[in-house]
Amino acid sequence: MKLLVLCALVSAAAAWPNFGMMADSPGGASDAQKQHDVNSILWKIYDKIRDPHLEQLSHTFNPLSGHYDDGGVSARRLMQELNDERLLEQKHWFSLFNTRQRQEALMLYDVLEHSTDWDTFAGNAAFFRVRMNEGEFVYAVYAAVTHSHLTEHVVLPPLYEVTPHLFTNSEVIQAAYKAKMTQTAAKILSRFTGSKSNPEQRVAYFGEDIGMNTHHVTWHLEFPFWWDDAHEDHHIERKGESFFWVHHQLTVRFDAERLSNYLDPVDELHWDDVISEGFAPHTMYKYGGYFPSRPDNVKFEDVDGVARVRDMLILESRIRDAIAHGYFTGRDGSVISIRDTHGIDILGDVIESSTYSPNPEYYGSLHNTAHVMLGRQGDPHGKFALPPGVLEHFETATRDPAFFRLHKYMDNIFREHKDSLPPYTKEDLEFPGVSIDSIALNNRLETHFEDFEYSLINAVDDTTDVEDVPIDAVISRLTHNDFNIEIGITNNNGHEVMAAVRIFGWPKYDNNHVEFPFNEGRWNAIELDKFWIKLARGPNKITRSSTQSGVTVPDVPSFQTLIDMTDEALASGSALHLENYESGLGLPNRFLLPKGKTEGMEFHIVFFVSDGTKDGAVEGLHESTTFNHYGCYDGKYPDNRPHGYPLDRRVDDERIINGVSNFKAVDIKVFHVEDN
Repeated sequence: MKLLVLCALVSAAAAWPNFGMMADSPGGASDAQKQHDVNSILWKIYDKIRDPHLEQLSHTFNPLSGHYDDGGVSARRLMQELNDERLLEQKHWFSLFNTRQRQEALMLYDVLEHSTDWDTFAGNAAFFRVRMNEGEFVYAVYAAVTHSHLTEHVVLPPLYEVTPHLFTNSEVIQAAYKAKMTQTAAKILSRFTGSKSNPEQRVAYFGEDIGMNTHHVTWHLEFPFWWDDAHEDHHIERKGESFFWVHHQLTVRFDAERLSNYLDPVDELHWDDVISEGFAPHTMYKYGGYFPSRPDNVKFEDVDGVARVRDMLILESRIRDAIAHGYFTGRDGSVISIRDTHGIDILGDVIESSTYSPNPEYYGSLHNTAHVMLGRQGDPHGKFALPPGVLEHFETATRDPAFFRLHKYMDNIFREHKDSLPPYTKEDLEFPGVSIDSIALNNRLETHFEDFEYSLINAVDDTTDVEDVPIDAVISRLTHNDFNIEIGITNNNGHEVMAAVRIFGWPKYDNNHVEFPFNEGRWNAIELDKFWIKLARGPNKITRSSTQSGVTVPDVPSFQTLIDMTDEALASGSALHLENYESGLGLPNRFLLPKGKTEGMEFHIVFFVSDGTKDGAVEGLHESTTFNHYGCYDGKYPDNRPHGYPLDRRVDDERIINGVSNFKAVDIKVFHVEDN
């Protein structure tokens, strides 16, 4: 996959062109038409719809007349709520962790998801766009486009250009308003929060990166905790395990960034201890005030209407007790064993807690409640009527360093379970007849910072009487030079075999330059790549580019680029090719390598080749260019092995894994090049 860096210079005309429907795809419209309508409905979300056709639909469409696969039940329910004036007003903050607001957003999601043709989908989107709270509307549209079969090939515009307030410092937003009022094109430099007197500032580039924020919210859109099989058309396989893995990877990557900046790995959070690091978000809601700050050394307090601190300790105790016993108790009293490969999936469902949790009444919702508890510590009793904190939005959560302390705490609970499982034996690890002979890099591994621009047009208030001028934020972000890895593998089986190749790496030394033992290092391993390939008889030379990594994705094109590409396809009648951006689940490609050091930072890189026929859960993985290890479109998980295999279980004696021929480790250095 290629890293795509696009400057977002957005200027919109007073009205969008209206193109007729073309019934060459499911749902009664072309993919280009669907993309056009989604673009239009999300453009300037707080202002009037600019597309004439959709604007007309917002007045004339009747949701009760649409075509649905649930008989119109969802549409009738939402219309009843609307007519009874029970929906959240417009120009008010929205949080998915607010139960009532989430219910309202999901009512609209249900209407869109159950629409069986594009006229119904687009008509509902236009109708409710002008009647529902903007935050609820955006969430519902993003969730519906992510999961609806009608929008399988639609690419969602980058959220940081749809709702820039959630991703951009308030002083930059204020400067954008000034540029708008004075009709002066502007490129506004955005800096990270904090100051040099705050050690956490050294790694702010990671948690505050808009690509990282987008990755986090995208994952939670693809694997939502509210997903209910009873109302959806498929089961999401291994959702709980994927919840563990994606947050585990964020945590170990954050620790690697800390080590590259001469900081110790992050400490876990404790409910009965102080939150040592405060945080000033420097961000504001479009409507509803500033995000609350939290001073240093705050001791956890009960949060009115959410939970008491002792409740969180009780839930933690119940979960740890289940891990120690090796089973959870279902709500019907059944015993659900977790002493197997599948146990991590159940544990993830319990900790989050998703609707898949076997007993949420007893084990609670540790993760979701913890986000609210931590987010409200600036105003736990509602004395100042502050809006939700950054931890109460997936878009903003990673900005707060305490996010990583919270997930280190949960990650250690997951590790308790993983360490309770027996280590892999030599027989579990061997791939008979296959050996890794050599590993080589084609060039020095280098990271650096680059400037990136994105549009703030949708951040400022608007009127059709005043033309837009380009207003962009300019931020510094981490990236790396592309590189190739050459892997020499010999297949002595006498016939072609399918192989799965897995690549991990971890910092070789801690902040005191003490080498991590193998068992500690493997738990901190960063997944760098995973792919399937056919090995011919005899020696094989595999060249793998960093741009091909199965764990990363390219940046989505800017909103204006999506608009231009879509309008061009519609005008010419040609196909719209956005295939490279249809899955946004992975990390940004530029984050594949952790930041290095000027003198070079040593990493221990391990390569493991296993039987691809046994490991693959779907066909054709060796031919797939869109494989992403978080799952397939229909919820099917493509790999039979656990996330992190073969490093997911404890290694009591590293000679066992080092002794198999299909495993090989090398030490490499990652260099960081400072700006001249």
